[in-house]
Amino acid sequence: MQDHIVVLTGAGISAESGLSTFRDNGGLWEQHSVYDVATPEAFARNQELVLRFYNDRRRQLESAQPNQAHRLLAELEKRYRVTVITQNVDDLHERGGASNVIHLHGELTKARSSRYPELVYDIGYRDINPGDTCDRGAQLRPHIVWFGEEVPMLEKAADIVRTADHLLIVGTSLQVYPAAGLVYEVDMDVPITVVDPGEPASVSRARVIRKGAAEGVAEWVDSLK
Repeated sequence: MQDHIVVLTGAGISAESGLSTFRDNGGLWEQHSVYDVATPEAFARNQELVLRFYNDRRRQLESAQPNQAHRLLAELEKRYRVTVITQNVDDLHERGGASNVIHLHGELTKARSSRYPELVYDIGYRDINPGDTCDRGAQLRPHIVWFGEEVPMLEKAADIVRTADHLLIVGTSLQVYPAAGLVYEVDMDVPITVVDPGEPASVSRARVIRKGAAEGVAEWVDSLK
């Protein structure tokens, strides 16, 4: 049976494709506070601003390209069973060739009903505008897990981590909960590797590769050989 490689990815892997992050800008994203654009309260207060913000992010994403880290992780599927669990809302893993991706915080290329969360639509890189509604007449919103909302894929992700033979953590500081708690679901005998150029959060017994995502993932893949 093939070894199961589970990869946890965060903003650092997308940053190498030119996508900006809240954390790298002092809690601002294109000069917007997270509380202005990434909470249910913000959407209730200023729907037009929130929709415009995510429309801009979608256009930015359309012009971005997967980087070497995305492609190398996808190529691992030729030799291993691979599951990517990402905190990112972009589609760069899929466009890089990954076939098994769990999005903890939602997907920018999807919209869902603001009243009936089970109604989710693929929209690609199109805008969501005020007045765009679901099949039951409610306003559409980005299919994003905003601050203060539950993370519906978390338990599925935890179940997957428990089956890992290797755990690779790329581009995340492991400071954002509940996603950061996933690392503690892995069996004690499973090797953990953290790829992070800065000072990653302490992960006991983890090997740390202090390089950027593309360079660090390449080093780790070479070590598997």
